[in-house]
Amino acid sequence: MRALVTGASGFIGAALVRELHQRGDTVRVLLRPGSSLAALQGIPVEPAEGDVTDAPSVARAVEGVEVVYHLAGIRRTPHAEDFRRVNVEGTTHVLEASAKQSKPPRVVLAGSLSATGPSSDRPLTEDAPFRPVEPYGQSKVDAEGECHKFAGKVPFAIGRAPRVLGPADRENLAFMKIVHRGLLLALSGPPRPISFIDVDDVARGFMLLGTHPAAADDTFFITSDETLTLTRLQEIAARALDRKIRLRIPVSPAVLRGAAWGADHVSKLTGKHLPLNHKLAEQLLAPGWWCSGERAKEKLGFTAKMGLEESVARSARWYRDHGWI
Repeated sequence: MRALVTGASGFIGAALVRELHQRGDTVRVLLRPGSSLAALQGIPVEPAEGDVTDAPSVARAVEGVEVVYHLAGIRRTPHAEDFRRVNVEGTTHVLEASAKQSKPPRVVLAGSLSATGPSSDRPLTEDAPFRPVEPYGQSKVDAEGECHKFAGKVPFAIGRAPRVLGPADRENLAFMKIVHRGLLLALSGPPRPISFIDVDDVARGFMLLGTHPAAADDTFFITSDETLTLTRLQEIAARALDRKIRLRIPVSPAVLRGAAWGADHVSKLTGKHLPLNHKLAEQLLAPGWWCSGERAKEKLGFTAKMGLEESVARSARWYRDHGWI
């Protein structure tokens, strides 16, 4: 199969390209000028220079492919309008270019659990109403809406992933650094279940969305059956790194929000994105980020292969072995 991957140099994108290559697909990647191919080292790809915000370059990249895995997007920016420009309008450009092909490719959109917002006392399903709590989540809602606008013109499938673990992940790096120092952050309050999945399992799930007949024009949570809490994540990492927790630091919601406010202020003054911010604080303090993978299991036969303890452990070891901690 001939595939195009946007966001191929990113954490999930690189894992997807590796899996597609192993399957024997021909992979074209849309790369912004000056983007590094380090994450794709050793994998034969067909580079196409462009950007999802530039419609002509997207149109050139889409020509002749059978499936588009649209992963390009931004998760952090000090300017809320950038979420719409990249995450929403970029999706529109992909869909418009696909619709103009004589045989439109299936577009697989990388959605997000952030579109539905936090869970309560039970896992969210794909039919749950949208309740995003920040601009990034709203942009993912709007990107999904763009797919539905093209229903009947472009075949699509949407894969919403929860928090993703794996080698080279930066989202969970701060917690690994804390554990590496023998510390553990203990949030006060009730357990807050979080759905996780390994990056290689996400890649397999997206590949199914690109080919499985039952995935057409539907939305799926691509997740593991297991859940974690922040405490359990740190405890597993400590074992993997052979680190003894010397000090458990209790953190109240007020303290976390205050620290996040300070970090945001520093980020604005310096232009540097610190690991802690208001968005992360509110994510950690939510009742949970728990979603159900039953639809993907029943309709696509998808189940995560890697247990979350193994996934956390291999992530932690990768950080240590590559000098990130």
